[in-house]
Amino acid sequence: MPDLTTLVEAVGYIGVAAIIFAETGLFIGFFLPGDSLLFTAGILASQGMFDIGLLVVFTTIAAILGDSVGYWTGTKAGPLIFTRPDSFWFSKERIKDAERFFKRYGSLSIILARFVPFARTFVPIVAGIAHMPYRTFFIFNVIGAFLWATCIPILGYLAGNAIPDIDRYIIPIVALLILISLAPIAFEMVKRYMHR
Repeated sequence: MPDLTTLVEAVGYIGVAAIIFAETGLFIGFFLPGDSLLFTAGILASQGMFDIGLLVVFTTIAAILGDSVGYWTGTKAGPLIFTRPDSFWFSKERIKDAERFFKRYGSLSIILARFVPFARTFVPIVAGIAHMPYRTFFIFNVIGAFLWATCIPILGYLAGNAIPDIDRYIIPIVALLILISLAPIAFEMVKRYMHR
């Protein structure tokens, strides 16, 4: 796996924003490292690589636009998505998981999904399929984007300023973030296994 720090340094503001957009708005984005990318970019901002203000503007706008594209995909493609054959990039099971998540949490799922890998890609699509009113979707989309794409880089920035020689600890911190973000999925899989 390429070093996330090197990746963030190489792609800059536009690249980080593009990855955030792809993860939240495109089918192929479900595997991208959203949480860890945002946190790492925040740490690098604390080291002078980015301006934290510009960074959060780029990432928040990208997150809002990404979810909006996902919603639009759901409204336009609708039930056809469920008839699409499975592939490496697409699985009906992921859409069904997102549908269960959406039904369980309602409008709040638009915010909560930001913090759950896979869900943040597919829940906006399900919201579009379910014809959630766009005004309602947009409000929750903006709140979720702020909490995720603004707050996580700022947490990385604060950690970078508070911890001496933070670059030594980036890999363990990112690994911990990945584990935390995957915990809800692991919990759900264990729950399903126990239910069977």
